[in-house]
Amino acid sequence: MIDSSQQIKFWTIFTVIFMVALWYLGDVLLPFILGGAIAYFLDPLADRLEKLGLSRAASTAVITLIAVIVFILMALLIIPALINQIADLVDAAPDYFGNLQAFVKERFPDLADRESTVRQSLQSLGETVKSKGGALLEGALVSALSIVNIVVLLVLVPVVAFYLLLDWDNMVAKIDSLLPREYAPTIRHLASEIDKTLASFVRGQGTVCLILGTYYSVALMLAGLQFGFAVGFIAGALTFIPYVGALIGGTLAIGLALFQFWGEWSSIAIVIAIFASGQVIEGNILTPKLVGSSVGLHPVWLIFALSVFGSLFGFVGMLVAVPVAAMLGVFARFFTQKYTESRLYKGTHDDYEESENDTTADA
Repeated sequence: MIDSSQQIKFWTIFTVIFMVALWYLGDVLLPFILGGAIAYFLDPLADRLEKLGLSRAASTAVITLIAVIVFILMALLIIPALINQIADLVDAAPDYFGNLQAFVKERFPDLADRESTVRQSLQSLGETVKSKGGALLEGALVSALSIVNIVVLLVLVPVVAFYLLLDWDNMVAKIDSLLPREYAPTIRHLASEIDKTLASFVRGQGTVCLILGTYYSVALMLAGLQFGFAVGFIAGALTFIPYVGALIGGTLAIGLALFQFWGEWSSIAIVIAIFASGQVIEGNILTPKLVGSSVGLHPVWLIFALSVFGSLFGFVGMLVAVPVAAMLGVFARFFTQKYTESRLYKGTHDDYEESENDTTADA
């Protein structure tokens, strides 16, 4: 029987090897991580198609065909428009800051003096956004193309996702058959909790991001807000991090509405109502239905994991941050439960009775 010290040694070595591999093989592992994430995301859909009578191969083929059609439509219609709007938003930033300067000068003339810190700060900020924003956007696109090159994006990731999705159930069964028999029930329990957390958060929150991003983009464009499509996309994408999407997206949209519609209070109210209704829908319908009331991933813990893994391992680190954060959270709850059931926490029965008697006597 393997004692606890040997288990700790084994898992420590495994963790170190995993981190070193992630550090040195990040770019190589990227298509396989992306393919695995896509297969994991789509596995429930394949299972449902199987229950409807399709074989696993036919289910995978149907999903692949739909994914190809969606990708082609996005590449032709959505992505170019999104990039153009973001670039235009960056270029227009100095004009918006100029409008803000004029507003401050009109309403608060003392603050808008040429020597005023507020005026100098606004002018400097506008020029910085214009000069650095374009470079930042260009650098992000170049970096993305250097990491996710055309071959990886169009060939390797779909191929990996296709084969993993096709053999997903067989791989899970094979891994289960290799588990050490003594610890198999515990490992299955932990794996089930990790899967439940990931399924609730990644699949559920991803669907929430897609729905909210579509709603914000369409509603803001119909409201006549400039750059509404880009703002809606940003708000929807950042919804993946709880509260951040609503805060940044709402601030950006309302700020642009104030610049564009100043004096047209009904238009500003419409933009505010769009984000307010989006938050009501998310909080009362989407998140409870798709994510669940509790997935075990606190927003602060999620932001911390994304920051640490992103800084250490770059883009690949951000991809694995959520699964690792979910796994560590499950382990932490498991070991906390074991600790509260242990003698280390409860003490011996005699010590507990003596402590209770001393407490009663002091009272």
